[in-house]
Amino acid sequence: MCHCQIVDAYLFGVTGKIRPITFNGRHVVHYFKDELFNYLREFGSFEKRSMFGGTGIFIGGAMYAIITEQALFLRGGEKLDMQLAKLGCEKFRHIKRSTTAVVNYYDITDLYSHQREKCSSLIKESIDISVSEKAYKTSEKSKRLRDLPNMRLTLERMVKKAGIPDVTSFVSLGAVEVYRKVRKSHGKDLDVKLLWMFAGAIDGCHWSLLKDDQKQRLLRAIE
Repeated sequence: MCHCQIVDAYLFGVTGKIRPITFNGRHVVHYFKDELFNYLREFGSFEKRSMFGGTGIFIGGAMYAIITEQALFLRGGEKLDMQLAKLGCEKFRHIKRSTTAVVNYYDITDLYSHQREKCSSLIKESIDISVSEKAYKTSEKSKRLRDLPNMRLTLERMVKKAGIPDVTSFVSLGAVEVYRKVRKSHGKDLDVKLLWMFAGAIDGCHWSLLKDDQKQRLLRAIE
């Protein structure tokens, strides 16, 4: 029995209804999943984790597929959503008790069985999108100034008004230069505690955890 026959037998059975059957004493669902795992290895080594009642497939920490007992779902994103919708791929629905969550993963089981080349092309595109989005979310560019330790919306506005637009610029300038720019923009009576708050934001800690000698070095640097 080939993998297509196995999948079709599992999904539809002899009555046209979804039901599991056995083959050589083994549940067909196991063959189906093994086939999918082997197939997905063609796109690179991956990790498996339990997700949404199925198995999430991850590359570089980015999830791009979900395998259930009955189907293979592919993560959408950007123009891929439109492609998958046009192909008639339905979104994944995670049913939990009395609620149903629809997530941005599309059923590509039929494409896997009957349009393998197209399926592979879509998977490659999904992996590229997923890995790219993961990299961006973990980069400094995706962070807001207010999300840094010690920072809040009012401080973010002060810093931006001083000509420092983002986290990358903030970290690159350093606490002393940021403080100088903010002081120039808002007046010389600026609370010196802000200098320590900026330093803590860059170091990833609350300003009160800075050592006294570090605080003194910062003070000397702005004199």
